[in-house]
Amino acid sequence: MGPVVRRSWAPRGHTPVLRQRGRYRINVSVIAALIVTPRRRVRAYFSLLPGASFDGEHILTFLKQLCRAVRAPIELVWDRLNAHRGQPVKGWLERNPHRIRATLLPPYAPELNPVELIWGYAKTNCLANFTPHELDELIDQTHFATQTIRADHALLESFLQHCALSFCLK
Repeated sequence: MGPVVRRSWAPRGHTPVLRQRGRYRINVSVIAALIVTPRRRVRAYFSLLPGASFDGEHILTFLKQLCRAVRAPIELVWDRLNAHRGQPVKGWLERNPHRIRATLLPPYAPELNPVELIWGYAKTNCLANFTPHELDELIDQTHFATQTIRADHALLESFLQHCALSFCLK
């Protein structure tokens, strides 16, 4: 996959060039959760998986880490990715209803998912015009992007405000 190309600069008369590998695809998969605390603070949690895609086992590991980080009961709202709905995640959620409860979004509704706004922001800002040549470069830049987003509380709040769902606390 090529980089998301944003406006760039070069000396007058010279076209900017982004060099990338043509046939070699390296990837880092990222999973995220936005947490709204009872005090209305928004926090983000990320997990990176270099060179692979998140499957049920990896998502389950992320959920267990999330439960260790968040001490209160968790209301999980997520899309209908097959790995979210299948085993082993479904079985673990059924065994832990007092700790975490999952609600699925409608079949195709990225506008309702604030985490989709994180991915759009990361790709068009933090990772724009970035063409790594090695997996380590991609891991470092992706980690930097997630940490930058995580540290910007106003940005995290804007993701919730601009999604079409209301995340009100009881």
